[in-house]
Amino acid sequence: MFDPQAEAMSADERSELQEQRLRALVDRLLAVGGVQGRRLHDAGVDSGAAVSLDDLAQLPTTAKSDLWETYPFGMLAVPREDIAAVHGSSGTGGRPTLVGYTRADLDLWADVVARSLGCAGARAGAVVHNAYGYGLFTGGVGFHLGGIRMGATVVPMSGGMTQRQLTLIADLRPDVLTCTPSYAVTLGEAAAAAGADVTSLRAGIFGAEPWSEAMRAQIEAVLPVKALDVYGLSEVIGPGVATECIEAQSGLHVNEDHFLVECVDPQTGAVVPDGQPGELVFTTPTKEALPLLRYRSGDIASLSRGTCVCGRTLVRMSKVLGRRDDMLVVRGVNVYPSEVESVLLAHEGLAPHYQLVVDRRAPVTELVVCCEAVSGEAQRHRDAVTYALHERLGLRADVRVLAPGSVPRQEVGKAVRVVTWSEGEPPVPGL
Repeated sequence: MFDPQAEAMSADERSELQEQRLRALVDRLLAVGGVQGRRLHDAGVDSGAAVSLDDLAQLPTTAKSDLWETYPFGMLAVPREDIAAVHGSSGTGGRPTLVGYTRADLDLWADVVARSLGCAGARAGAVVHNAYGYGLFTGGVGFHLGGIRMGATVVPMSGGMTQRQLTLIADLRPDVLTCTPSYAVTLGEAAAAAGADVTSLRAGIFGAEPWSEAMRAQIEAVLPVKALDVYGLSEVIGPGVATECIEAQSGLHVNEDHFLVECVDPQTGAVVPDGQPGELVFTTPTKEALPLLRYRSGDIASLSRGTCVCGRTLVRMSKVLGRRDDMLVVRGVNVYPSEVESVLLAHEGLAPHYQLVVDRRAPVTELVVCCEAVSGEAQRHRDAVTYALHERLGLRADVRVLAPGSVPRQEVGKAVRVVTWSEGEPPVPGL
Protein backbone atom coordinates (compact mmCIF):
# COMPACT_ATOMS: atom_id res chain seq x y z
CA MET A 1 0.00 0.00 0.00
CA PHE A 2 1.19 3.49 -0.78
CA ASP A 3 -0.51 4.88 2.36
CA PRO A 4 -1.26 2.00 4.78
CA GLN A 5 -2.50 4.33 7.52
CA ALA A 6 -5.30 5.62 5.28
CA GLU A 7 -6.00 2.48 3.26
CA ALA A 8 -6.19 0.08 6.22
CA MET A 9 -7.75 2.42 8.79
CA SER A 10 -10.34 0.95 11.16
CA ALA A 11 -13.99 1.64 10.35
CA ASP A 12 -14.53 3.69 13.53
CA GLU A 13 -11.43 5.81 12.98
CA ARG A 14 -12.39 6.46 9.37
CA SER A 15 -15.97 7.41 10.26
CA GLU A 16 -14.70 9.93 12.81
CA LEU A 17 -12.34 11.45 10.22
CA GLN A 18 -15.09 11.57 7.59
CA GLU A 19 -17.48 13.34 9.96
CA GLN A 20 -14.89 15.97 10.88
CA ARG A 21 -14.16 16.61 7.22
CA LEU A 22 -17.85 16.70 6.28
CA ARG A 23 -18.56 19.35 8.93
CA ALA A 24 -15.62 21.44 7.72
CA LEU A 25 -16.89 21.15 4.14
CA VAL A 26 -20.39 22.32 5.10
CA ASP A 27 -18.91 25.36 6.88
CA ARG A 28 -16.81 26.19 3.81
CA LEU A 29 -19.75 25.94 1.42
CA LEU A 30 -21.92 28.09 3.68
CA ALA A 31 -19.18 30.73 3.86
CA VAL A 32 -18.62 30.75 0.09
CA GLY A 33 -22.32 30.91 -0.74
CA GLY A 34 -23.09 30.10 -4.34
CA VAL A 35 -25.25 27.21 -5.50
CA GLN A 36 -24.25 24.75 -2.79
CA GLY A 37 -24.28 27.25 0.06
CA ARG A 38 -27.78 28.46 -0.87
CA ARG A 39 -29.08 24.91 -1.03
CA LEU A 40 -27.72 24.17 2.42
CA HIS A 41 -29.40 27.31 3.79
CA ASP A 42 -32.66 26.35 2.07
CA ALA A 43 -32.41 22.91 3.68
CA GLY A 44 -32.14 24.50 7.14
CA VAL A 45 -28.43 23.83 7.59
CA ASP A 46 -26.65 26.85 9.05
CA SER A 47 -23.53 25.25 10.51
CA GLY A 48 -21.30 22.23 9.96
CA ALA A 49 -21.50 21.49 13.69
CA ALA A 50 -25.18 20.63 13.22
CA VAL A 51 -24.34 17.88 10.69
CA SER A 52 -23.27 14.32 11.40
CA LEU A 53 -22.17 11.59 9.01
CA ASP A 54 -25.58 9.96 9.50
CA ASP A 55 -27.18 13.13 8.09
CA LEU A 56 -25.30 12.95 4.79
CA ALA A 57 -28.17 11.33 2.87
CA GLN A 58 -30.50 14.20 3.87
CA LEU A 59 -28.24 16.96 2.53
CA PRO A 60 -28.89 18.54 -0.90
CA THR A 61 -27.25 17.14 -4.02
CA THR A 62 -25.34 18.67 -6.90
CA ALA A 63 -25.25 17.57 -10.54
CA LYS A 64 -23.39 18.16 -13.79
CA SER A 65 -26.08 20.66 -14.80
CA ASP A 66 -24.86 22.90 -11.96
CA LEU A 67 -21.40 23.00 -13.53
CA TRP A 68 -22.87 23.79 -16.93
CA GLU A 69 -25.08 26.55 -15.60
CA THR A 70 -22.19 28.21 -13.71
CA TYR A 71 -19.58 27.65 -16.45
CA PRO A 72 -16.70 28.27 -16.36
CA PHE A 73 -15.76 29.20 -12.76
CA GLY A 74 -19.03 29.95 -10.99
CA MET A 75 -18.72 27.10 -8.46
CA LEU A 76 -15.15 27.76 -7.35
CA ALA A 77 -14.63 27.92 -3.60
CA VAL A 78 -11.30 29.77 -3.91
CA PRO A 79 -10.22 32.92 -5.79
CA ARG A 80 -9.59 32.28 -9.50
CA GLU A 81 -5.97 33.32 -8.97
CA ASP A 82 -5.44 30.25 -6.76
CA ILE A 83 -6.24 27.86 -9.63
CA ALA A 84 -3.10 26.03 -10.72
CA ALA A 85 -4.66 23.86 -13.45
CA VAL A 86 -7.92 23.20 -15.26
CA HIS A 87 -9.14 19.81 -16.46
CA GLY A 88 -12.44 18.46 -17.61
CA SER A 89 -14.30 16.98 -20.53
CA SER A 90 -15.92 18.16 -23.72
CA GLY A 91 -19.30 17.51 -22.12
CA THR A 92 -22.58 16.50 -23.70
CA GLY A 93 -24.00 18.43 -26.61
CA GLY A 94 -20.94 20.66 -26.79
CA ARG A 95 -21.28 21.94 -23.21
CA PRO A 96 -17.86 21.65 -21.55
CA THR A 97 -17.38 20.51 -17.98
CA LEU A 98 -14.39 22.31 -16.49
CA VAL A 99 -12.85 21.69 -13.07
CA GLY A 100 -10.26 23.86 -11.36
CA TYR A 101 -7.42 22.49 -9.19
CA THR A 102 -5.32 24.30 -6.61
CA ARG A 103 -1.78 23.15 -5.87
CA ALA A 104 -3.14 21.27 -2.87
CA ASP A 105 -5.72 19.57 -5.11
CA LEU A 106 -2.93 18.43 -7.45
CA ASP A 107 -1.05 17.05 -4.46
CA LEU A 108 -4.17 15.19 -3.34
CA TRP A 109 -4.66 13.83 -6.85
CA ALA A 110 -1.06 12.63 -6.98
CA ASP A 111 -1.50 10.85 -3.64
CA VAL A 112 -4.65 8.95 -4.60
CA VAL A 113 -3.27 7.90 -8.01
CA ALA A 114 -0.11 6.71 -6.26
CA ARG A 115 -2.45 4.53 -4.18
CA SER A 116 -3.87 3.21 -7.48
CA LEU A 117 -0.38 2.26 -8.64
CA GLY A 118 0.21 0.62 -5.27
CA CYS A 119 -2.93 -1.44 -5.86
CA ALA A 120 -1.20 -2.75 -9.00
CA GLY A 121 1.89 -3.78 -7.03
CA ALA A 122 4.02 -0.84 -8.20
CA ARG A 123 6.74 0.55 -5.97
CA ALA A 124 9.29 3.35 -6.14
CA GLY A 125 11.56 2.68 -9.09
CA ALA A 126 8.91 0.89 -11.14
CA VAL A 127 8.48 1.92 -14.78
CA VAL A 128 4.97 3.05 -15.73
CA HIS A 129 4.06 3.22 -19.42
CA ASN A 130 1.30 5.83 -19.49
CA ALA A 131 -0.79 5.57 -22.67
CA TYR A 132 -3.73 7.61 -21.41
CA GLY A 133 -4.29 10.81 -23.37
CA TYR A 134 -2.78 14.02 -22.00
CA GLY A 135 -4.58 17.36 -22.09
CA LEU A 136 -7.91 18.39 -20.58
CA PHE A 137 -8.75 14.69 -20.16
CA THR A 138 -7.62 13.70 -16.67
CA GLY A 139 -6.23 10.23 -17.45
CA GLY A 140 -2.76 11.08 -18.73
CA VAL A 141 -1.88 13.85 -16.30
CA GLY A 142 -3.42 11.99 -13.36
CA PHE A 143 -1.25 8.91 -13.77
CA HIS A 144 1.74 11.11 -14.55
CA LEU A 145 1.36 12.91 -11.22
CA GLY A 146 0.69 9.68 -9.33
CA GLY A 147 3.71 7.92 -10.81
CA ILE A 148 6.01 10.77 -9.88
CA ARG A 149 4.55 10.91 -6.37
CA MET A 150 5.23 7.18 -5.95
CA GLY A 151 8.80 7.57 -7.17
CA ALA A 152 8.24 5.59 -10.35
CA THR A 153 9.73 6.29 -13.77
CA VAL A 154 6.87 7.57 -15.94
CA VAL A 155 6.91 7.14 -19.72
CA PRO A 156 4.48 9.90 -20.85
CA MET A 157 3.48 8.21 -24.10
CA SER A 158 -0.11 9.47 -24.34
CA GLY A 159 -2.49 7.80 -26.82
CA GLY A 160 -2.02 6.69 -30.42
CA MET A 161 1.18 5.85 -32.35
CA THR A 162 0.76 2.16 -31.56
CA GLN A 163 3.97 0.96 -33.19
CA ARG A 164 6.01 3.53 -31.27
CA GLN A 165 4.25 2.44 -28.08
CA LEU A 166 5.37 -1.14 -28.73
CA THR A 167 8.94 -0.04 -29.44
CA LEU A 168 9.19 1.83 -26.14
CA ILE A 169 7.61 -1.04 -24.19
CA ALA A 170 10.21 -3.40 -25.65
CA ASP A 171 13.08 -0.97 -25.03
CA LEU A 172 12.19 0.50 -21.61
CA ARG A 173 10.73 -2.69 -20.08
CA PRO A 174 7.87 -1.12 -18.07
CA ASP A 175 6.20 -2.97 -15.21
CA VAL A 176 2.79 -1.27 -15.41
CA LEU A 177 0.67 -0.22 -18.38
CA THR A 178 -1.98 2.48 -17.98
CA CYS A 179 -4.53 3.14 -20.74
CA THR A 180 -8.15 2.50 -21.69
CA PRO A 181 -9.22 -1.17 -21.80
CA SER A 182 -10.11 -0.96 -25.48
CA TYR A 183 -6.64 0.38 -26.29
CA ALA A 184 -5.03 -2.35 -24.18
CA VAL A 185 -6.62 -4.90 -26.53
CA THR A 186 -5.40 -2.93 -29.54
CA LEU A 187 -1.86 -2.88 -28.13
CA GLY A 188 -1.96 -6.60 -27.39
CA GLU A 189 -3.19 -7.50 -30.85
CA ALA A 190 -0.62 -5.21 -32.47
CA ALA A 191 2.16 -6.72 -30.33
CA ALA A 192 1.20 -10.22 -31.44
CA ALA A 193 1.08 -9.20 -35.09
CA ALA A 194 4.46 -7.45 -34.91
CA GLY A 195 6.17 -9.97 -32.63
CA ALA A 196 6.91 -7.16 -30.19
CA ASP A 197 8.34 -7.97 -26.75
CA VAL A 198 5.89 -6.90 -24.04
CA THR A 199 6.91 -9.56 -21.50
CA SER A 200 8.12 -7.02 -18.92
CA LEU A 201 4.53 -5.96 -18.17
CA ARG A 202 3.08 -7.31 -14.93
CA ALA A 203 -0.07 -5.26 -14.36
CA GLY A 204 -2.33 -2.88 -16.22
CA ILE A 205 -4.63 -0.20 -14.84
CA PHE A 206 -7.43 0.34 -17.33
CA GLY A 207 -10.21 2.90 -16.98
CA ALA A 208 -12.20 5.75 -18.58
CA GLU A 209 -14.63 3.19 -20.08
CA PRO A 210 -16.96 0.73 -18.34
CA TRP A 211 -15.66 -2.78 -19.00
CA SER A 212 -16.69 -6.30 -18.11
CA GLU A 213 -15.10 -9.45 -16.70
CA ALA A 214 -15.17 -10.82 -20.25
CA MET A 215 -13.06 -7.85 -21.35
CA ARG A 216 -10.63 -8.62 -18.50
CA ALA A 217 -10.20 -12.12 -19.92
CA GLN A 218 -9.64 -10.68 -23.40
CA ILE A 219 -6.98 -8.25 -22.17
CA GLU A 220 -5.18 -10.90 -20.15
CA ALA A 221 -5.23 -13.19 -23.20
CA VAL A 222 -3.33 -10.68 -25.38
CA LEU A 223 -1.08 -9.05 -22.74
CA PRO A 224 0.98 -10.65 -19.91
CA VAL A 225 -0.75 -8.55 -17.24
CA LYS A 226 -3.24 -8.71 -14.43
CA ALA A 227 -5.90 -6.30 -15.66
CA LEU A 228 -7.18 -3.89 -12.98
CA ASP A 229 -10.06 -1.44 -13.17
CA VAL A 230 -9.67 2.17 -12.06
CA TYR A 231 -12.46 4.68 -11.56
CA GLY A 232 -12.61 8.43 -11.49
CA LEU A 233 -14.36 11.43 -12.97
CA SER A 234 -12.99 14.89 -13.49
CA GLU A 235 -15.68 16.53 -11.36
CA VAL A 236 -14.56 14.50 -8.33
CA ILE A 237 -10.83 14.59 -9.14
CA GLY A 238 -10.04 12.25 -12.05
CA PRO A 239 -8.57 8.73 -11.88
CA GLY A 240 -7.67 7.61 -8.38
CA VAL A 241 -11.12 7.74 -6.82
CA ALA A 242 -11.17 3.91 -6.69
CA THR A 243 -9.00 1.04 -7.95
CA GLU A 244 -8.98 -2.75 -7.94
CA CYS A 245 -6.12 -4.47 -6.13
CA ILE A 246 -3.90 -7.02 -7.84
CA GLU A 247 -4.46 -9.54 -5.03
CA ALA A 248 -8.24 -9.85 -5.39
CA GLN A 249 -9.25 -8.17 -8.67
CA SER A 250 -12.72 -8.01 -7.11
CA GLY A 251 -14.20 -4.58 -6.46
CA LEU A 252 -12.55 -1.18 -6.57
CA HIS A 253 -11.27 0.28 -3.29
CA VAL A 254 -12.74 3.78 -2.88
CA ASN A 255 -10.40 6.28 -1.20
CA GLU A 256 -13.20 7.22 1.17
CA ASP A 257 -11.09 9.35 3.46
CA HIS A 258 -11.22 11.89 0.60
CA PHE A 259 -14.33 10.79 -1.34
CA LEU A 260 -17.44 9.95 0.67
CA VAL A 261 -19.52 7.61 -1.48
CA GLU A 262 -23.20 6.69 -1.40
CA CYS A 263 -25.27 4.47 -3.67
CA VAL A 264 -28.80 5.73 -4.35
CA ASP A 265 -31.84 4.81 -6.39
CA PRO A 266 -31.46 6.75 -9.67
CA GLN A 267 -35.14 7.73 -9.69
CA THR A 268 -35.95 8.44 -6.03
CA GLY A 269 -32.52 9.36 -4.68
CA ALA A 270 -33.01 7.06 -1.67
CA VAL A 271 -29.93 5.18 -0.44
CA VAL A 272 -29.98 1.53 -1.53
CA PRO A 273 -28.60 -1.40 0.51
CA ASP A 274 -25.02 -2.61 0.00
CA GLY A 275 -24.85 -5.06 -2.87
CA GLN A 276 -27.72 -3.46 -4.78
CA PRO A 277 -26.86 -1.44 -7.91
CA GLY A 278 -27.61 2.26 -7.82
CA GLU A 279 -26.20 5.62 -8.79
CA LEU A 280 -22.91 6.60 -7.14
CA VAL A 281 -22.99 9.91 -5.25
CA PHE A 282 -19.72 11.52 -4.13
CA THR A 283 -18.80 14.17 -1.58
CA THR A 284 -15.28 15.65 -1.74
CA PRO A 285 -14.50 17.10 1.71
CA THR A 286 -10.78 17.67 1.13
CA LYS A 287 -10.81 19.36 -2.29
CA GLU A 288 -10.12 23.09 -2.28
CA ALA A 289 -11.00 24.59 -5.66
CA LEU A 290 -14.23 22.77 -6.44
CA PRO A 291 -15.51 20.86 -3.39
CA LEU A 292 -18.75 19.06 -4.15
CA LEU A 293 -21.48 17.99 -1.77
CA ARG A 294 -23.34 14.83 -2.81
CA TYR A 295 -22.46 14.99 -6.49
CA ARG A 296 -24.65 12.66 -8.56
CA SER A 297 -22.18 10.93 -10.85
CA GLY A 298 -24.68 9.19 -13.14
CA ASP A 299 -22.61 5.98 -12.87
CA ILE A 300 -24.40 2.78 -11.86
CA ALA A 301 -22.60 0.35 -9.52
CA SER A 302 -22.98 -1.28 -6.10
CA LEU A 303 -21.01 -1.03 -2.83
CA SER A 304 -19.66 -3.67 -0.46
CA ARG A 305 -17.78 -3.47 2.83
CA GLY A 306 -15.28 -5.51 4.80
CA THR A 307 -11.55 -6.15 4.83
CA CYS A 308 -10.12 -7.32 1.50
CA VAL A 309 -7.49 -10.07 1.18
CA CYS A 310 -5.03 -7.27 0.37
CA GLY A 311 -5.61 -5.78 3.83
CA ARG A 312 -7.42 -2.64 2.69
CA THR A 313 -10.51 -1.75 4.73
CA LEU A 314 -11.87 0.79 2.25
CA VAL A 315 -15.40 0.37 0.92
CA ARG A 316 -15.42 -1.32 -2.50
CA MET A 317 -17.50 -0.44 -5.52
CA SER A 318 -18.36 -2.92 -8.22
CA LYS A 319 -17.41 -2.37 -11.82
CA VAL A 320 -19.56 0.33 -13.37
CA LEU A 321 -22.55 -1.30 -15.02
CA GLY A 322 -23.28 1.78 -17.10
CA ARG A 323 -24.46 5.34 -16.85
CA ARG A 324 -27.91 6.45 -15.80
CA ASP A 325 -28.29 8.32 -19.09
CA ASP A 326 -26.64 5.58 -21.21
CA MET A 327 -29.30 2.99 -20.50
CA LEU A 328 -30.84 1.87 -23.78
CA VAL A 329 -34.53 1.09 -24.04
CA VAL A 330 -35.09 -1.31 -26.92
CA ARG A 331 -38.61 -2.69 -27.44
CA GLY A 332 -39.34 -2.08 -23.77
CA VAL A 333 -36.14 -3.75 -22.50
CA ASN A 334 -33.73 -1.69 -20.36
CA VAL A 335 -30.12 -2.62 -21.09
CA TYR A 336 -26.68 -1.13 -20.49
CA PRO A 337 -23.96 -1.43 -23.16
CA SER A 338 -21.68 -3.25 -20.72
CA GLU A 339 -24.27 -6.02 -20.40
CA VAL A 340 -24.16 -6.57 -24.15
CA GLU A 341 -20.35 -6.53 -23.97
CA SER A 342 -20.36 -9.33 -21.41
CA VAL A 343 -22.37 -11.52 -23.78
CA LEU A 344 -20.23 -10.74 -26.81
CA LEU A 345 -16.87 -11.27 -25.17
CA ALA A 346 -17.96 -14.50 -23.53
CA HIS A 347 -18.60 -15.96 -27.00
CA GLU A 348 -15.53 -17.78 -28.32
CA GLY A 349 -14.49 -16.86 -31.83
CA LEU A 350 -15.40 -13.16 -31.70
CA ALA A 351 -12.90 -10.31 -31.63
CA PRO A 352 -13.02 -7.97 -28.59
CA HIS A 353 -14.27 -5.09 -30.75
CA TYR A 354 -17.90 -4.10 -31.03
CA GLN A 355 -20.23 -1.19 -31.59
CA LEU A 356 -23.91 -0.84 -30.80
CA VAL A 357 -25.97 1.04 -33.36
CA VAL A 358 -29.30 2.45 -32.15
CA ASP A 359 -31.30 2.44 -35.37
CA ARG A 360 -33.98 5.14 -35.16
CA ARG A 361 -34.86 5.28 -38.86
CA ALA A 362 -38.17 3.48 -38.30
CA PRO A 363 -40.93 4.21 -35.74
CA VAL A 364 -39.75 1.28 -33.59
CA THR A 365 -36.15 1.58 -32.40
CA GLU A 366 -33.90 -1.37 -33.19
CA LEU A 367 -30.53 -2.26 -31.70
CA VAL A 368 -27.92 -3.44 -34.20
CA VAL A 369 -25.02 -5.25 -32.52
CA CYS A 370 -21.90 -5.04 -34.70
CA CYS A 371 -19.06 -7.44 -33.95
CA GLU A 372 -16.26 -9.27 -35.75
CA ALA A 373 -15.40 -12.96 -36.04
CA VAL A 374 -11.82 -14.19 -35.79
CA SER A 375 -12.70 -17.83 -36.55
CA GLY A 376 -15.68 -19.93 -37.56
CA GLU A 377 -18.71 -19.17 -39.70
CA ALA A 378 -20.37 -15.78 -39.35
CA GLN A 379 -23.89 -17.19 -39.42
CA ARG A 380 -23.15 -19.58 -36.57
CA HIS A 381 -21.82 -16.72 -34.45
CA ARG A 382 -24.80 -14.56 -35.33
CA ASP A 383 -27.29 -17.21 -34.30
CA ALA A 384 -25.47 -17.99 -31.06
CA VAL A 385 -25.09 -14.35 -29.97
CA THR A 386 -28.69 -13.54 -30.87
CA TYR A 387 -29.85 -16.43 -28.71
CA ALA A 388 -27.51 -15.52 -25.82
CA LEU A 389 -28.66 -11.88 -25.77
CA HIS A 390 -32.27 -12.95 -25.62
CA GLU A 391 -31.71 -15.61 -22.96
CA ARG A 392 -29.57 -13.49 -20.63
CA LEU A 393 -30.97 -10.00 -21.18
CA GLY A 394 -34.39 -10.54 -22.72
CA LEU A 395 -33.16 -8.44 -25.62
CA ARG A 396 -34.03 -9.02 -29.26
CA ALA A 397 -31.25 -7.47 -31.32
CA ASP A 398 -30.08 -7.51 -34.91
CA VAL A 399 -26.62 -9.08 -34.64
CA ARG A 400 -24.22 -8.39 -37.50
CA VAL A 401 -20.96 -10.35 -37.69
CA LEU A 402 -18.76 -8.20 -39.92
CA ALA A 403 -15.40 -8.66 -41.59
CA PRO A 404 -12.29 -8.15 -39.41
CA GLY A 405 -11.41 -4.47 -39.10
CA SER A 406 -14.95 -3.24 -39.78
CA VAL A 407 -15.65 -1.99 -36.25
CA PRO A 408 -13.90 1.38 -35.72
CA ARG A 409 -10.85 1.30 -33.40
CA GLN A 410 -10.09 4.15 -30.99
CA GLU A 411 -6.38 4.76 -30.47
CA VAL A 412 -6.84 8.08 -28.67
CA GLY A 413 -9.48 8.73 -26.01
CA LYS A 414 -12.44 6.62 -25.01
CA ALA A 415 -13.91 3.95 -27.25
CA VAL A 416 -17.25 4.92 -28.79
CA ARG A 417 -19.48 1.96 -27.98
CA VAL A 418 -22.91 3.37 -28.90
CA VAL A 419 -23.87 5.40 -31.96
CA THR A 420 -27.27 6.50 -33.24
CA TRP A 421 -28.40 6.01 -36.84
CA SER A 422 -31.28 8.35 -37.68
CA GLU A 423 -30.66 8.94 -41.38
CA GLY A 424 -28.07 8.77 -44.11
CA GLU A 425 -25.20 6.34 -44.50
CA PRO A 426 -24.67 3.61 -41.87
CA PRO A 427 -22.24 4.57 -39.06
CA VAL A 428 -20.46 1.22 -39.38
CA PRO A 429 -19.33 -0.03 -42.81
CA GLY A 430 -21.10 -3.17 -43.94
CA LEU A 431 -24.53 -2.56 -42.38
